[in-house]
Amino acid sequence: MPLPHKLLEVSDVVLRDDKMEVGARNNHRLCAVYANKPAGFEIIHGLVDRILLLLEVPWSPSKDKSQYYLRTADDPTFFPQRCAEIVCYGEVIGKMGVLQPDVLSKFELNISCSAMSINIEPFL
Repeated sequence: MPLPHKLLEVSDVVLRDDKMEVGARNNHRLCAVYANKPAGFEIIHGLVDRILLLLEVPWSPSKDKSQYYLRTADDPTFFPQRCAEIVCYGEVIGKMGVLQPDVLSKFELNISCSAMSINIEPFL
């Protein structure tokens, strides 16, 4: 298939939760991956902006807790300084960034990728 590759999935993720009788709970997530030369962080960022716009959550350049904003994050899945947490109404709802080569090799990918994951449970 020609580049770029754009993948999107909305699905349940099972999370360990000792408070639940079965020891786990389901969480609805929206995830996307963009694969191309270059990785396309700005494409994933634009997708996050569009999704939250459709959910009627306003952008806050001043990091207002009644809106959403991005803040720098350190996550070994992503390149340093190419990763951000998505903060909505004062809570982290997801992360986005450019994937590290180690992560790409574990999935047998040979092209740079950016990815995002958002917990959509609060919006349902």
